[in-house]
Amino acid sequence: MMTFRRSLCTLILLITAVAAFAQWEDEYRMEIGGGVGMMSYEGDYNGSITSNMEPMGSVLLRRVFNPYMALAATASYGKLKGSLRDVATYYPEQQNLPVSFSNQLADLSVRYEYNFWPYGTGLDYRGAKRLTPFVFAGLGVSYADTSDGSVFAGNLPIGAGIKYKMGARLNLGVEWAMHFSTSDKLDGVVDPYGIKSTGLFKNRDCFSALQLTLTYSFMAKCKTCNNDKDD
Repeated sequence: MMTFRRSLCTLILLITAVAAFAQWEDEYRMEIGGGVGMMSYEGDYNGSITSNMEPMGSVLLRRVFNPYMALAATASYGKLKGSLRDVATYYPEQQNLPVSFSNQLADLSVRYEYNFWPYGTGLDYRGAKRLTPFVFAGLGVSYADTSDGSVFAGNLPIGAGIKYKMGARLNLGVEWAMHFSTSDKLDGVVDPYGIKSTGLFKNRDCFSALQLTLTYSFMAKCKTCNNDKDD
């Protein structure tokens, strides 16, 4: 009888240990995926942040440092569209300006992301939450194909969003970013106000992007790499 009880206790302990181990998930260092959404031009030819929104797509690669911080590289493609009919401003040289434009735009950005709450399933990091808001900022470069020729410009992307952990490896996100450009040529028209710019982002064209993203986590962290100590 005593042997049976010991065997039963041992079996219960083994089952508990295996279950606890099975519930513990890996932490992953990388994410890869993409996004779809809308891109909007902000400049001399647009009177509203929601006017002339055009479809866009992106690919995303994210390096996760810990549940709070990550570094992401994004490549996006969309279209900037605007018209003089959307603004009430009179331009001195309006008769010489194109009435409207529709320019293709490609953007490559690197950004730092900060999660307000530790991000995860709760089984990979104690106290982690599946849902967390986050903010980001970085540096980027844009290429626009305009009626006045090709334009390359730097930009400063700043934005915010929400991440949701759908599973151990699937991540769903919604984000919005404003890209402050260093160029006034993204719409093909330079300084229609006739005012000389004296600042890096003053009197420049900008664009915003609202998108839904889906990424897949990979490259699991080694749990025992830091546990071995030299004798």
